[in-house]
Amino acid sequence: MRITLKMYASLTDYLPDESEGNAVTIEVADGTTPHQVIDNHGVPRDEAHLVLKNGTYVEPADRDRPCLEEGDVLALWPPVAGG
Repeated sequence: MRITLKMYASLTDYLPDESEGNAVTIEVADGTTPHQVIDNHGVPRDEAHLVLKNGTYVEPADRDRPCLEEGDVLALWPPVAGG
């Protein structure tokens, strides 16, 4: 199945060369988890602080559960600091 992977801020360094801007369409197997996508792109799990599926927050405990479906958008944000 195909999903769109988006990475923001410092995580864009982990996007493959064929990405456009901060996004890439990737092929993943049925049953793939968010953590598997994160791991497959070399992103340290602690750097993928905010994980959204179609704009909805994925709790850390749910990132090892298969929840991705055809056409989903998985977005990753690093920890944010500032004031």
